[in-house]
Amino acid sequence: MRSTLAIKVHATLERYFPERRVFLKSDSDTRFIRLRPGTQIVAFAGCAALVAWAIVATAIILMDSIGSGNFREQAKRDQRTYQARLNDLSAQRDSRAEEALAAQERFNAALKQISMMQSELLESETRRRELETGIDVIQATLRDTMKDRQAARSQLAALQGSIAEGGAGTVQTAASSAPIEFLAEALAETAKERDQVIVDAQDALLQADEMAQQIALMKDQNDAIFRQLEEAMTVSVAPLDKMFRNAGMSTDNILATVKRGYSGQGGPMTPLSFTTRGEEPSPDTLRANRLLNQMDRLNLYRIAAEKAPFANPVKSAFRFTSQFGYRRDPKTGGRRMHSGVDFAAGIGTPLYATADGVVTHAGWQSGYGRLVKIQHEFGIETRYAHQSRIRVKVGQRVSRGQHIGDMGASGRVTGVHLHYEVRVGGKAVNPMIYIKAANDVF
Repeated sequence: MRSTLAIKVHATLERYFPERRVFLKSDSDTRFIRLRPGTQIVAFAGCAALVAWAIVATAIILMDSIGSGNFREQAKRDQRTYQARLNDLSAQRDSRAEEALAAQERFNAALKQISMMQSELLESETRRRELETGIDVIQATLRDTMKDRQAARSQLAALQGSIAEGGAGTVQTAASSAPIEFLAEALAETAKERDQVIVDAQDALLQADEMAQQIALMKDQNDAIFRQLEEAMTVSVAPLDKMFRNAGMSTDNILATVKRGYSGQGGPMTPLSFTTRGEEPSPDTLRANRLLNQMDRLNLYRIAAEKAPFANPVKSAFRFTSQFGYRRDPKTGGRRMHSGVDFAAGIGTPLYATADGVVTHAGWQSGYGRLVKIQHEFGIETRYAHQSRIRVKVGQRVSRGQHIGDMGASGRVTGVHLHYEVRVGGKAVNPMIYIKAANDVF
């Protein structure tokens, strides 16, 4: 049966791949090579496999080239969108800051005006009390004077009855009429003064009512200013607080650290307070103090954000070529930990510091090539490796956004790129935590 099957197979092969002979002729001899059907099949299969491999490889290369071009275009579009968003956020932040400053100025002016109104109201109240006291004194004097007048009239009637009729009586009557006229004039003056005091008291009450209405209006305006300031503080502080928490940083420790560095009186972080003149604080005073504390917290967050690496080290067009974490080593092919993020761009692309700090290393280091290390606050260190040129020195203090070097391919690399690391307490962490946390703020 096997022989029958072999015969059929051989016949089929002979039909499609008949035996061929290739003759090789020389000057003295002629030889030939026999190409059996099996040999032809093997050669045909090899050629087909080679052609198929070439087609697949060409397709892969074309697809990769097209995909890379699309990826670069997408990266450029994302970069432009990101820059536009950063500009919008910066404009919004500046607008919020201007609104907060304007509201604070209006608040201070309102407080000053309220203080003046309260002083005037206190003066008016004091004047009213003085007028009321004067009225009471005048009324008491008037009562005493009326009693004296009544007593004088009684005495006069008694004297007139006891004195005989005649010239002597007439003289006595004329002599007695002088005190009565004096008392009448005194009573008239007293009544006039009393009426004037009453009028002044009524005017003082009207002024007090007007002042109370003005103070009520000022309180409404003050409340509106408070609300605007509180909304501005909420909009400004909440994103910063979220940014630090997303980066895994304790906001209490951060604020305490910044306060220790900015605790001098008269410096950029002078403690804020609102005087109450030794009196019990009013609700507005407590509200103002809470608002001032929020403004202080916003300023502390602003300083802390400058000292932590919430920024991108590359501002030109780039693409991410390797993320943080375990990956296949591009040199050996083994699985190794990648302790940073790789940014690929053209050679000489400027590199920028991502936060304020001090340069602790600026030179060659094995594997990293030309490396810059910057020590920041809160125990954070950033590293910028594989540079073509270093533009800072050890011990130099740098600021966020300062040009510190140029992208290159020094050290252990496969091409031009920046290897960027963030270390906290000496331990490498994912730099994208800080970069993504700042996307909604800066």
